[in-house]
Amino acid sequence: MANPIQYQTENTLSVEEFSSLLQRSTLGERRPIDDKVRLQSMLQHANLIVTARDGDLLVGISRALSDFAFCTYLSDLAVDARYQKQGIGKELIRHTKLAAPLAKLILISAPKAVNYYPKIGMQRHENCYILEDINSLH
Repeated sequence: MANPIQYQTENTLSVEEFSSLLQRSTLGERRPIDDKVRLQSMLQHANLIVTARDGDLLVGISRALSDFAFCTYLSDLAVDARYQKQGIGKELIRHTKLAAPLAKLILISAPKAVNYYPKIGMQRHENCYILEDINSLH
């Protein structure tokens, strides 16, 4: 019998492991997987990283920024495509929320996942705004 998926908080993931998981998930097409410096910065500055492992293999990640009191922004939720539809994403969200129980968990859905979040009990919020280019600011 296979070992169950293990969930834990990890503060020291390698860029290679993170990049590999992104590529094995649908999130890889929306992240800078070829820019190792940027990926390293993404890992270094996240202060709440929850992982899902099948043995030593990283099969899921929740990468978040939290003040642990008011808000937690879940920036990346990625699950290896071979492991999807097994509840791993929901469990990663659960562990992320439990790490900061007073904080409201906030995320922006990838287009392919927009129908997933309501199915697991998350509420849609219509007042989100994004600024990617400083030159767009009037």
